[in-house]
Amino acid sequence: MTLEDVVRARRSTRKFLSDRPVPRHLLDEALELAMRAPSNSNTQPWHLYLATGARRDRLATALLAAVDENPPVIRSAGLPPRFADRRAESGALVYGAMGIARDDAVGRWAAQRRNWEFFGAPVAGVVCMHREFADVDALGVGMFLQTLLLALTDRGLGSCVQVSIALYPDVLRAQLGIPDELRVLCGLSIGYADPAFPANHLDVPRNPVVENVVSLES
Repeated sequence: MTLEDVVRARRSTRKFLSDRPVPRHLLDEALELAMRAPSNSNTQPWHLYLATGARRDRLATALLAAVDENPPVIRSAGLPPRFADRRAESGALVYGAMGIARDDAVGRWAAQRRNWEFFGAPVAGVVCMHREFADVDALGVGMFLQTLLLALTDRGLGSCVQVSIALYPDVLRAQLGIPDELRVLCGLSIGYADPAFPANHLDVPRNPVVENVVSLES
């Protein structure tokens, strides 16, 4: 695929083929390419923890137990209220594709709960950054993550960046040995997308360029 093909093909995968493992060489290739991402003074501030096999299963089990004991307040993820319409639009598209009605609270919670089992992905990731880095250095982490997503897409793999995973940092630290000096930013699911799951084929609309870009002349 061309770069444009890869960018347009990338989707947030919300159901994976849990019984189809990710070949290690494909994951290594994508990670090596992602390491080429730019960062401030080449500091390379990203840290990525990956769990597979039994470790991945224990992590998901621990997260689900924490969720059931202390259900999250999703709005704590930090989205400004003035963007609520976009969140609602995105949610309507995703839940609609899954056949879950707006007033189906039970169905919606069941779908949300799948976040903390990494949507069945065989590879569960946690993205971190050293606490001594400033917020501006998070740009480098974002560029690393985007490069990784595109590299995975180019190799036929699905992925999903998950802010909800970071709502339980204590569980992540205990299960993966993440030190306190690292700040947990988000989760990452990697695997083969289930082609029979309608929400995996969503083409979520984007703003016209003029809504986000200001071009000035003279």
